[in-house]
Parts: sequence; C-alpha cells; structure tokens
Amino acid sequence: MSSIYIETYGCQMNFADSEVVNSILGKEGYTTTKDINLADYILINTCAIRDNAEQRIRKRLHELKALQRQHPQLRIGILGCMAERLKTQLLEEEDNVSFVVGPDAYRKLPTILQLVQKGEKTAETELSTEETYSDIQPVRIDGNGISAYISIMRGCQNFCAYCVVPYTRGRERSRDPHSIIEDAQMLFSQGYKEVTLLGQNVNSYRFTEADGTLVGFPELMERVAQVSPLLRVRFATSHPKDLSDELLQVMAKYPNICRCIHLPVQSGNDRMLKLMNRHYTTEWYLNRIDAIRRYLPDCSITTDVIAGFCSETEEEHQDTLAMFRTVRYDYAYMFKFSLRPNTYAEKHLHDDVPEEVKTRRLEEIIKLQGEIALENNQKEIGRVYEVLVEGTSHRSKEQLFGRNSQNKVIVFDRGNHQPGTYVNVKVTNCTAATLIGEVVEQA
Repeated sequence: MSSIYIETYGCQMNFADSEVVNSILGKEGYTTTKDINLADYILINTCAIRDNAEQRIRKRLHELKALQRQHPQLRIGILGCMAERLKTQLLEEEDNVSFVVGPDAYRKLPTILQLVQKGEKTAETELSTEETYSDIQPVRIDGNGISAYISIMRGCQNFCAYCVVPYTRGRERSRDPHSIIEDAQMLFSQGYKEVTLLGQNVNSYRFTEADGTLVGFPELMERVAQVSPLLRVRFATSHPKDLSDELLQVMAKYPNICRCIHLPVQSGNDRMLKLMNRHYTTEWYLNRIDAIRRYLPDCSITTDVIAGFCSETEEEHQDTLAMFRTVRYDYAYMFKFSLRPNTYAEKHLHDDVPEEVKTRRLEEIIKLQGEIALENNQKEIGRVYEVLVEGTSHRSKEQLFGRNSQNKVIVFDRGNHQPGTYVNVKVTNCTAATLIGEVVEQA
C-alpha cells in the first residue's frame, strides 16, 4: 500500500490534526513513513496566521521539487489553514501541488488520494458546523510517549480583527465530553503521563448531553483530572473574556492540573483592544490576573502580544510595556502585526505603522520580557519541583530535561533517571529560558 509522510507547521491544533489524518489514512491501509524519500504522498499541514508562515510553506514546496524530479510518482498535498484560505489558488500557483484539503475535510482524504492516483488535481475546503472528529482515535506521530494533545473543540467565533482562524477553521463546536475522557483514559493506560486539552478558546467549551446537562470547561477539566492523579493535565488557549473563577477553583482543587495559564493580552491599551475586537479591557484583564494569583499563587502566566497593530501610537506601545511590567509574564509569544487577507483589519483598518517602527517596538518588548523572565527564574533558585522527565538535553547527553507544573524547562544530570518518570529537582541556577538543577530525594 502507499506510504505517506506528514510535515506539520504552526499551532498545537495542527499537530493534533495531523494525528487525526494519520488515523484516517491508516484505517484505509496507508502506512506512515519518517523517511521522506520513501513516501508516495507528502502531506503538508499548514498555518496561515501570519504571512511569514505561508511564505515558509511556499519555500518548502520549491525545495521539494528536487525530490519530485527523483521520484516522478510522488504527490504533494496541502492541508490545514493555508489550504482553507487559498483553496484552488494553491493548485494554480504551485505546479507541484496535487491536492488541497481544509481542516474539516480530512475524512475525504482516502477518496481524494484515489483521485490523485488517477492523475486528477482536486481541492476540498468546505467548512463544517458539526465536524469534531470525536469518533476518531488519533495515531500519535513522532511523540515522546509521555505527553499528548487532545482536541476538545474546533473553530472560533471571536473574530478578532487581525485573525484568520474563524475563516480557516469555521465556527466553534465542542466534542462530546465522553469521547474526550475516553481519549485521556486510553492515553494514560498506554503510559502517557500528561495530556494537553486543545481549542482555539478552551474557555468557550460547551456541550449539552442527551439528558440536557450542560458541560462547560470547568466541568470537563474536573472530569479529565479525575482520570488519575498521576496524569498531568494542561490546556491551551484561554481567552481573557471567558476565564472564570470557577475554572480557577477547579484548578486549585486538583494538584495534577498544571499551574500554568496562557492568557493572550495582545495589547496593554484599551483603544487597541477595542480596535482588535478583543471583548475585554485592561481593567478586566488585570482582574483576571489578580484572580489567578489569588486562587493559584504558584501559577505561571504566559501570553501573546502584537507590536504595531493598526494606528498604534507610541503612547499605546508604552502601555503594552507597562502591562508586561505589571503582570511579569514567565514567557511570551511576541510578534509584529501582519495584515492578513479577508480579516476585519484588512477590510476596514489601515496597516499604517511603518515596518521599522514595528520592528523597534517588537525589539523593546522582547528585551523587556527577557529581563522579566530572567528575574522570575532567579527567584526559583533554591526551590524544589516535581519534574516530569521528557528526554535528553540538547546540549549534553549527560543531562536530561523535563518540565515542572508551571511548564518551565529544568535541566539536570542524567544519573539513572529515565524519560516518563517523575523526579524532584532543586533549582540551582538559571537562564532567562531554562532552569538548571540537581535531583534531590524529596520535595
């Protein structure tokens, strides 16, 4: 039977989707190979959140032409958000692409590959209001056997002014909670020690059961945490407008729910937040930060931020820097604004902040965040954390690395410890990105 090679770019959701694709095609007899030279089909699961993400895919397609010359029967398909955004345009512009499949059409892949095998080019990009793939058990790809993703919902309807996700992934719909719990139970039985619940906005999770019971995200988190106290539970991503005290109370109740919340701020200025259509103010955001600190004093907080959004003034940029100084994030994903086609910003706003100003503002945010992260990590020195060992350190085979509940990477001497086990590590040193420690007998 034919073999497939999957490359995945972008967010955690894309990686989870690739595992769904692997399952769908595996049931039809296709095999997955890690050697691209042995593939009959290359599937590239793409991201469209920024222009540079799409340009990276364009470059990759050009690189693959050499491989296609060596293997004339090799076919390439584009999956995911870039496929959904550009549709048949990709087939017209990229002569080595044979098929294009959006995020809600993966069940049709076996049929599509049959058409491609006959020499046809095809695109299937219709969005669904119901598809959640809840009945498909993902086949893990390149996993470490320790941590796994579980998609709990698909789509988004927040319609932030800068974002293409509602147009590439459709409206929100939530999975049956029973299928989510079954996934978590199965992963734990297979030896996995950690699961991350995924959604564009997990706080919006809502599912009405047959008896009329409404299951929200706090209830779902509690059910997953109850699978086993030995199973760590994480989630991504939270929208500030929906982060409830109820969820924080559930997190405080279960030690195996990790003490880390990703809470994108995007800007520290109210006018910018309104223009971005974020549905909260800086006052509301800081109220949520205070609630996290109150219920979970040992919780790390990470964020996303955009530098140079439409019409952002220097004073408004300074407000964002002030927000960083106030919250003191442990980590941040920091980007320059990239105008995306068909978004509200593209249709109604003006990308009028000069590129050099965007770059300078981003550099200022990055510099400040680096200083804050280092200061935060220096405060960790002397503390002892339970660390889930994930693998060998990139810098030395004599060291291992893992993460604590706060999702901070800790590096320590290998000793006799193995990936997939828990060890107690005392922090002895740090960088802005990494904690360095030594194994101790107990916390």
